[in-house]
Amino acid sequence: MARKRVTDGGAVMQWMDEQLADPDLRARVDELLAAMRLEQELEQLRKQRGLTQVQLAARAGLSQPMIAKLESGKLPNYELRTLVRIAAALGARVRVTFEAAGKKGRVTKKKRAAA
Repeated sequence: MARKRVTDGGAVMQWMDEQLADPDLRARVDELLAAMRLEQELEQLRKQRGLTQVQLAARAGLSQPMIAKLESGKLPNYELRTLVRIAAALGARVRVTFEAAGKKGRVTKKKRAAA
């Protein structure tokens, strides 16, 4: 794919729409965005509760580096029970949903676990 230099915001959005017409690419992008939202929500909730990563880690029985990796997206595979422990330490809950898959077994509209 050739790189284009784009200075117009509208042109950027048009280019993105063209790229995301590919269903496989769109599925990968949606997956990454869902993960980023989870990480951002976790960090935001921790800060709203007035906790440092060290304090949250202590409450959840985890290490501070693990909290930092999760918030930064550098922990690619984490278990649901880890999210539940963090949510409990933050006074929150985790919600998981299942949805029907589309073509090739891909989820048509993906929801994520939210702390």
